[in-house]
Amino acid sequence: MPAKGKHRRPNYRSRTRGFIVATTGGAAFALPLVGATTAQAAPVAQSVVAEKVVAPAAVASAAQVVAKKAGPVTYSVVAGDSLYKIAVDHSLDGGWKQLYKDNRKAVGDDPALIRPGLKLTIGAKAEAKEKPAPKKADRAAETDRADRSERKSAPAVKAAAATPKKAAAPNPVEYANNLDGWIKESLAVMAQHGIPGTYDGIHRNIMRESSGNPLAINNWDINAINGTPSKGLLQVIQPTFDAYHVPGTSYDLYDPVANITAACNYAADRYGSIDNVNGPY
Repeated sequence: MPAKGKHRRPNYRSRTRGFIVATTGGAAFALPLVGATTAQAAPVAQSVVAEKVVAPAAVASAAQVVAKKAGPVTYSVVAGDSLYKIAVDHSLDGGWKQLYKDNRKAVGDDPALIRPGLKLTIGAKAEAKEKPAPKKADRAAETDRADRSERKSAPAVKAAAATPKKAAAPNPVEYANNLDGWIKESLAVMAQHGIPGTYDGIHRNIMRESSGNPLAINNWDINAINGTPSKGLLQVIQPTFDAYHVPGTSYDLYDPVANITAACNYAADRYGSIDNVNGPY
């Protein structure tokens, strides 16, 4: 029997196999790791779950799809906003230019000037584009109605084109409110009625009869004695004025134009023209 002695305690070592997870891009790989561990207790098997990593591009694409399905929305501008920033934040097709086009009436002529509180509609035009095209039968019916409408309206257009435009009425001539203006206006009226007379003939007789005073009155001659005094620029009595009054002028004997035209009408009847009068008439 061998003698008792000291012996080394047996060193029991066991090899355990673990795993580390290495990721590349969006995929996860489990790599074996071999190493020595102290055997103290039986290791508990752990399962490693590799979670799928969603690529950023997929997230952006999904956001765009959700935005499109959501339809048009109303956005209230806040301080620091710009059309570019709003278009990017909402993944708007066409970018800030489409956003400006859809809201031009609200924004105004300058797309760089948007104020806080301004209401913008996002996605309004895009929805309109997605409306289904009309069926062939509907398009044919609309074309036929348009043709009939055009045929009906054609005669009216031709008739309107055939109607000549009326000539614009000439602007009325304004005469000065003085002796020169009264004589010129009287000559225009006399020309319309075929009454002869010249500026010099009228002016000469006025200066002899009244010195150019339209309110002149003769209270001492035979006419005054008979109760019908001579009045006005050419010293006309009331019965003569009434008999030779020219249409279109005033019925007031003291009115300068009415007085001159009536006197010239009387002179034309008695003497051929006022130009032939060189004294009392």
